Amino acid sequence: MTTAKARREEIYRLATTAGLTSVEELSQRFQVTASTIRRDLALLNEQGKLARTYGGALAIGAHPEASLRQRIGEAFEEKQAIARWAAAQVQPGESVLLDGGSTVGALAHALRGHTNLTVTTPALNTVQELSDSPGIQVDCLGGRLRSVSQTFVGPLAEAALERLSFDRVFLGADAVTADDGICEADQAQTRLKELMARRGANVYVLADSSKLGQRPFHAWVRLPVPWTLVTDAAADPQQVELFHRAGVHVQTVPPDRTVRVDDLVVEEAS
Repeated sequence: MTTAKARREEIYRLATTAGLTSVEELSQRFQVTASTIRRDLALLNEQGKLARTYGGALAIGAHPEASLRQRIGEAFEEKQAIARWAAAQVQPGESVLLDGGSTVGALAHALRGHTNLTVTTPALNTVQELSDSPGIQVDCLGGRLRSVSQTFVGPLAEAALERLSFDRVFLGADAVTADDGICEADQAQTRLKELMARRGANVYVLADSSKLGQRPFHAWVRLPVPWTLVTDAAADPQQVELFHRAGVHVQTVPPDRTVRVDDLVVEEAS
């Protein structure tokens, strides 16, 4: 009898070599229930090996989902510049929603010292950054912890959002395109981001220029225009023009060379 570990390894091999893998096909192949296969796929997704799709999964392949700790050092100066600009938009007395991710985490760091502010978030790094800021009230969206991104997702987080609205919503992205919106590795993430965008009077997507026009995964968030893309000054002009044509406002900012990686907080949950 195949062990659960061996079955998951074989599922990953099949998805890598054969492409799209369905729950029904895998259930028949391994002679286990569909619910068992779904649990296997959920675990492989948590490990960043597969991207969930409707009824199955796709191998991430050459674009494995990096952990939050890995992403925090990528395009560091650009992310700090984006965060600094975004923090300057936030006004005293506002209620803001901060998504997960390294760039939005940098925004949380930039908000330290602000006063008369309410910050709601599903992200552990934002909670850590702002937990000792006396002028900021922090509300955390609960749910299921997605360890690779260090964020809470799922029905509990979604239900909490239905009771809230925000002056500004700041979203992260694994990638972003002018036609399809935000690209993510997991459908639970895209669902939560979609709901977040609906609850904000002003919606911003914080994405450094390396993420523009990319399609590393197969789960997407379509955002109703208008919204604002905040990126760095190295953004490809052709990509910027595509966003303009789609009705998206684009804000480009120069890199911030005054901060270090050590200035940010990120701890992996066990």
